[in-house]
Amino acid sequence: MIALRRAESKPVLVTGATGYIGGRLVPRLLAAGRQVRCLVRDPRKLADRPWASHPRVQILAADLGWTEQLAKQIRGCGAAYYLVHSMQAVGTAYAEADRRLARSFATAAEIAGLDRIIYLGGLGETGEGLSEHLGSRREVEKILASGAVPVTVFRAAMIIGSGSASFEILRYLVERLPVMITPRWVRTPCQPIAVRNVLHYLTACLAEPATVGQTIDIGGPEVVTYEELMQTMAQVRGLPRRLILPIPLLTPRLSSLWIHLVTPVGHRLARPLAEGLRNRVVCRNDDARRLMPGQRLLTVREAIEAALGKLGRDDVETAWSDAGAVPGDPDWAGGTVFVDRRRVEIDATADKVHRAVCRVGGGHGYYAADWLWRLRGAIDRLVGGPGLRRGRRHRERVSYGEALDFWRVTGVTPDRRLELRAEMKLPGEALLSFEIHPVAGRPHRSELIQTARFKPKGLAGLAYWFAVLPFHGIVFRGMLDGIRRAAEEIARGEGEPRLPRANDVGGKTAGHDRPDRIRLVSTRPWAFAATRGRDKEKE
Repeated sequence: MIALRRAESKPVLVTGATGYIGGRLVPRLLAAGRQVRCLVRDPRKLADRPWASHPRVQILAADLGWTEQLAKQIRGCGAAYYLVHSMQAVGTAYAEADRRLARSFATAAEIAGLDRIIYLGGLGETGEGLSEHLGSRREVEKILASGAVPVTVFRAAMIIGSGSASFEILRYLVERLPVMITPRWVRTPCQPIAVRNVLHYLTACLAEPATVGQTIDIGGPEVVTYEELMQTMAQVRGLPRRLILPIPLLTPRLSSLWIHLVTPVGHRLARPLAEGLRNRVVCRNDDARRLMPGQRLLTVREAIEAALGKLGRDDVETAWSDAGAVPGDPDWAGGTVFVDRRRVEIDATADKVHRAVCRVGGGHGYYAADWLWRLRGAIDRLVGGPGLRRGRRHRERVSYGEALDFWRVTGVTPDRRLELRAEMKLPGEALLSFEIHPVAGRPHRSELIQTARFKPKGLAGLAYWFAVLPFHGIVFRGMLDGIRRAAEEIARGEGEPRLPRANDVGGKTAGHDRPDRIRLVSTRPWAFAATRGRDKEKE
């Protein structure tokens, strides 16, 4: 008991705090009175989390592959959550990367004298026949347990929660396809669990010494097939019963490509999820409920209703698309960089303009010519890109590292700036940025500068730029004027700005016909200011 109290006084270490589970676990640990130390690759990704400034939270930038430095950073902690794994689990490189990081962490934990490691892995039958993805998870378990620090392993099947990859796949397939041709594995038994129940187990185990060194299966109260899961989702959504036709010829690769086209999840992430369908994922005992009582396990229907309720309330804490490293800044020095820069003055303060800017994308759209954006998104999905279906977590707020349709937020400064980097399939690198400046001598007026930059790669990149150039006047001019109108409506206290109509382009909407207020700054012929490495503006 004394040892347990001593362990409770030490900080709890959380790796993967920017991920789906880690980002939700930290506030639960704080609510339980724990001190938390988060190790992340880029602390900026946690800057806007409500708990990031909590006095009992410490956030450190860390490289899990640097064992000696890692041991110094985790020294003094008691328990450590290892919630790190590769998102793009295709091929063999990801498995080797997971093994390397697990070996480094196990060694660092032993050097630092941690009391225990807690790992969340995948549920599945043991022995031969595991999918490559589940097999890799088993390897990580063994590597973590190979050191002197005891490991508590939780194994979960499908986690049902707003923003999880598996839940998004399930939702989109059911909503979009009244008839589904599926792999025969769709009738494999599984035991899904609600994300809130997972978080309870992860938190409660800290106070239960009997969980140290144990492997614990966790699942909900029901064993169902994936086909039954889909039908339950259809019922909750008020949709007719789905016609599901399992066939033996649909391989995991073909399944992942189909998932890529129909859902927001890319084929590289969908592949291991599709492969995992062939493994029976059912709890082998009730150790979790016996050792850590105190919660009610949600049924499949209740878990789906809770997740959909979170989506409807804009209350998604974390999402699968936000995890992973944020790409570095493009190298704008050298070579041709095309720039389309536009300015507009707005009768609104900087905070109101920033609110309007941050509404871009997702369900709100792009303020003008949305059909062109949808077309570009559909083409992107066909060629293997993310398309527009990743959406956004909140209809107005954005944070560093967040996915926003086929963009990634690479810079956000409240009331001043938003920068997006394109993750669509492109023959080059593209950025879209918005900068807001107060107008001198006009306290209630702001200037918005919208800049699109594109650095082409080879002839294909040049051809792409000139192919889309004729649409810039529609897309970018319309977006800028749409933001202006929205910001001015917010400033007038009119609440949610009017969603733009399909023909709402270039400011030529009844009552808002003021295209003269937008001026194109970069006016070089045919290129909108093609430069030779002169555009090096960075923050």
